Amino acid sequence: MIILSIQSHVAYGHVGNSAAVFPLQRIGVEVWPVHTLQYSNHTGYRHWRGRSFSGEAVRMVVEGIEEHGVLGSCDGVISGYLPSPDTGEVIPDIIERVKSANPAARYCCDPVIGDAARGVFVHARLPELIRDRLVPAADVVTPNQFELDYLTGQPSATLSDALRAIAALQARGPGVVLVTSLQCNDTPADATDLVVCDRLGRFRLRTPRLPVDVNGAGDAMAALFFAHYLGTGSAAEAASRAASSLHGVLNRTAEEGAAEMLLIEAQQELAEPSVVFRAQPI
Repeated sequence: MIILSIQSHVAYGHVGNSAAVFPLQRIGVEVWPVHTLQYSNHTGYRHWRGRSFSGEAVRMVVEGIEEHGVLGSCDGVISGYLPSPDTGEVIPDIIERVKSANPAARYCCDPVIGDAARGVFVHARLPELIRDRLVPAADVVTPNQFELDYLTGQPSATLSDALRAIAALQARGPGVVLVTSLQCNDTPADATDLVVCDRLGRFRLRTPRLPVDVNGAGDAMAALFFAHYLGTGSAAEAASRAASSLHGVLNRTAEEGAAEMLLIEAQQELAEPSVVFRAQPI
């Protein structure tokens, strides 16, 4: 399996491609990483250095791959953090190039827009671009709860609300929607829910809440889920495998009191999670 991953990259820590590439490789997936920016570290730290890349720079990298005649072997494309509308505007063209070479390829849009704690934290024009151009082009979408509410204009305070919002998102094109973190009125305070819907049904997976707050967990989750979905064809099974692996990594991170995900130290959890959580039909 080969996945083209268009995301941010940091030298220190694990967000964007730095959170997605190694986990994918560890489970046996070949990755073609294309960076939308390269920073020293994520911007949650007090200082960072680096630069973002233009849409043309991103397109040039993909065109270089295309010139080798290998796009037909690409099974999927995932896009994550986009530094500017200019970068986002080239994504549909890249998707078209890949699907023209391999009609069976799938596109996963991880719609990085914001979160409940910080609100919208991307360029002001990006949320609309993601909503109106990238989501309709996607086969799979992996928002967090804040992003689900933003993209649909519907609150998800209850599970029923969340399911209605997911259905509204699916009506725009994506057959598969994974909400990577969901706190509804019936979610226990010591747990976190994940909800996924595809043509086979609607499922919820609940994991214990861990005493850890690190960046990049959503990026790793989206990448792992997408790869497992491409491999199994089942959103429920993909959610189970991805969530179990990530929980194992985060549990090790919490035990060590680390500020960044311990992807390398806990890499066995990626391949063989020590605890397996199963998605249950709703």
